[in-house]
Amino acid sequence: MKFSFLNKPYPVITGILSGQTPQELIAGSRNSEFDGAGGIAIDLSDLKPEFRNREALKGVVDSVNLPFMFFFYRNDKWEPGAPDDKRQELLLAAADAGAAMIDVMGDLYDPSPMEITRCPAAVARQKELIGRLHGKGTEVVISSHMSCPRTAEQVVEHMLALEARGPDVVKIVTGVNTEEELAEAFRTTMMLRHELHVPFIHLCNGVFSRPHRFMGPALGVSILFAVHCYDARYGMPQPTIRSIKAVLDNLHWNINAI
Repeated sequence: MKFSFLNKPYPVITGILSGQTPQELIAGSRNSEFDGAGGIAIDLSDLKPEFRNREALKGVVDSVNLPFMFFFYRNDKWEPGAPDDKRQELLLAAADAGAAMIDVMGDLYDPSPMEITRCPAAVARQKELIGRLHGKGTEVVISSHMSCPRTAEQVVEHMLALEARGPDVVKIVTGVNTEEELAEAFRTTMMLRHELHVPFIHLCNGVFSRPHRFMGPALGVSILFAVHCYDARYGMPQPTIRSIKAVLDNLHWNINAI
């Protein structure tokens, strides 16, 4: 049985983790599962080269009864500067290992501002990759990350452009460092809920990001990321699974019921 992020009640609390060995990833996945996560997201950037293969990843995917998402951005800790094509080989191996979802960068094959390429040749290659992943029975999220704030209208245009490339989910992460930017982030989430035709992930980083991390899922964010515990090696922007679950379990409010 292959698990899915698309057949679960939203929002899906997803344990996000990284590690250098399959054993680390398995331990993190099991900790997340026991915390109550509904999915697992794994950053492959720190996985040692000897474990970058289908067999090792399959052992991780089979370790818990949850859907796995894999992502591999341009931050490879073992092969800095590795080309985009090479990283996709490992993500395709993850799909063969049973990954439910693979993250395709919005500027894959053409590093661009705001992590979205407008180059027709690069977009065509992204669509081809998405088609290959779908052919393996794997879901696709296409994502962009940036540290600056964006207006709701800018984000909607950005996400519609990503949606047109054929993914199952679209994702954007922006910056919020003022009260005004936080208010705009909430407006953005609610606008995305009406404008998009696929599930979406809208997250924020920055000094005012935490309220949005906790409330965004109640306003339409389909998948959110949280950690079992904090690890100085990998940063600490996400809430813990237990804290986000406590908020959502006790909110007793659903925007879809209005």
